[in-house]
Amino acid sequence: MSLISLVVVLIVVGVLLWLVNTYIPMDGKIKSILNAVVVIAVVIWLLQVFGLLGSLQNIRVGR
Repeated sequence: MSLISLVVVLIVVGVLLWLVNTYIPMDGKIKSILNAVVVIAVVIWLLQVFGLLGSLQNIRVGR
């Protein structure tokens, strides 16, 4: 993935999160949970893109 496409994806995610926080009325606790989930997902995605985190496809939940 090129650096330009990486920056474009981060900008799109940021703008979408800003739009949701600005124009969709919801409780402050829900907004903070949503923001935390999005930030954690983006950080995990960035770690995978840069190869610092192994593939998450091998993780098994349960038996």
